Amino acid sequence: MDLYGHDLICTQDWSVEELEAVLELAAKMKRDRFSPRWTSILQHKTFLMFFYNPSVRTRQSFETAATELGGHAQFLEPKTMRLKTATTAGETVEDAARVMSRYAHGLGIRILEDKIGAYGEGDDLLREYARWATIPIISMAHDKYHPCQGLADVMGWLEHLGDVRGKKLLVAWGHGALARSWCSVQEALLIGSRFGMDVTLAHPEGYDLDPQVVEWTKGNCAANGRTFEVVHDVTSGYEGAHIVYSRNWMSPDAYRDGQLHKQEEIDRALRYPAWICDAAKMALTDDALFTHPMPVDRGHEVTDEVASGPRSVIYDVAENRLHVQKALMALTMGSM
Repeated sequence: MDLYGHDLICTQDWSVEELEAVLELAAKMKRDRFSPRWTSILQHKTFLMFFYNPSVRTRQSFETAATELGGHAQFLEPKTMRLKTATTAGETVEDAARVMSRYAHGLGIRILEDKIGAYGEGDDLLREYARWATIPIISMAHDKYHPCQGLADVMGWLEHLGDVRGKKLLVAWGHGALARSWCSVQEALLIGSRFGMDVTLAHPEGYDLDPQVVEWTKGNCAANGRTFEVVHDVTSGYEGAHIVYSRNWMSPDAYRDGQLHKQEEIDRALRYPAWICDAAKMALTDDALFTHPMPVDRGHEVTDEVASGPRSVIYDVAENRLHVQKALMALTMGSM
């Protein structure tokens, strides 16, 4: 499948067949990690990485992926560059994108939480870069979507369950102290529903996600003959689940007056201590896997007993970030 030059901003933008092509290659690369088949795919090529927000897994996995493909990943912080913003003069996205397209073979952008003033600004920025760049634009997590995490998630679920079609995915809000963006949970909803899962979204009243993502998820499930439901109680969603994804996310009121009201979000979330994934709730499932994109807010989103338990796949999923990103880079920037 020819994916050379394709942007990846949201998995919903790609066909299931295109996503499966990435997963198939990622599985091969994982089985035979240092095969000579892979080590020169990005030879002499550079992947630029814009980090508006810090990371652990994202930077490490992309840099390692580029190295193992024979290329180079260049770390960039926009604050060290003269880029135009809403309040400062500088280089426009058009000029920056056009110039970087002359230097590199791909550009990743990570922009979350406090680096934007309103939900959607991060997505707008990536799509503006995609408008002007002639190289692939890859989301390394932004306010709306985290496609690489979604691919790593489903790769891990497939490895443990063999097939996820007809399985039940529970995406449950967890109370926590991090005021997290919606990107990872929204990708989980989208990719789970694209791959034929029954999906349950559980959260307290007042923690609704993007209505467009909810509608897409509902439509994906309908197209696959599967179910989608939203519940607002702590336990019912766990019943019969095969995968439990418990994570905190901010409320729709988090952005006001052009800024993120982070401490207010944290204080509000900590009022719901019952919304934690624990052994008692996991006992209601069909021997479910526990999954999480990390970093895990242990003691809030999930107990140590579950996060470090035998049904937890958090480290497998974290490893798979490397493999899906290698496959993605090879297919969109390399000589596959």
